[in-house]
Amino acid sequence: MTKRFALGIFDDEDVLLHAIENIRAAGVKIHDVFSPFPVHGIDDALGIERSRLPIAAFFYGLCGLSFALWLQIYMLGFDWPMIIGGKPHIALPAFIPVSFELTVLFTCHGMAITFFIITKMYPKPKVNVMDVRSTDDKFVVAIELQDGKTDFGQLTQLLRSNGASEVNEKEMTQK
Repeated sequence: MTKRFALGIFDDEDVLLHAIENIRAAGVKIHDVFSPFPVHGIDDALGIERSRLPIAAFFYGLCGLSFALWLQIYMLGFDWPMIIGGKPHIALPAFIPVSFELTVLFTCHGMAITFFIITKMYPKPKVNVMDVRSTDDKFVVAIELQDGKTDFGQLTQLLRSNGASEVNEKEMTQK
């Protein structure tokens, strides 16, 4: 599947943020924005909703805590009970360090796996890069060109009027 994109190259992040707002106000749908470093406020400018990953993190942590408590209560209370220093078999204050560590372990691993699944960052042989300069010092706004619907000339004029130093057209083959 081959898609065509108009790439607006920007030199400054502040100009980029204002350009994104103006481009979206003009009714143009932005496919993606590529930058060499995180830009504060770009999510709001693109209209990206807040992530629900913290909710997943809470449930992963809850699973880790439940597993840790179950494991310790079962092992020390029922499977192999030992009387150590006159303490009861199920001494919750003694379980705090292991419970904390397993909560963190489950949360970290669950979040990493969830992040890679949601972003579709699976291991793959080749990564498509819109413009190599976006990894160095340029900011790239990618707008998908649809046959018969998008006028490249008007789009070029819109990008240039909003501060793009250059506008290119690129075809990307996605597998």
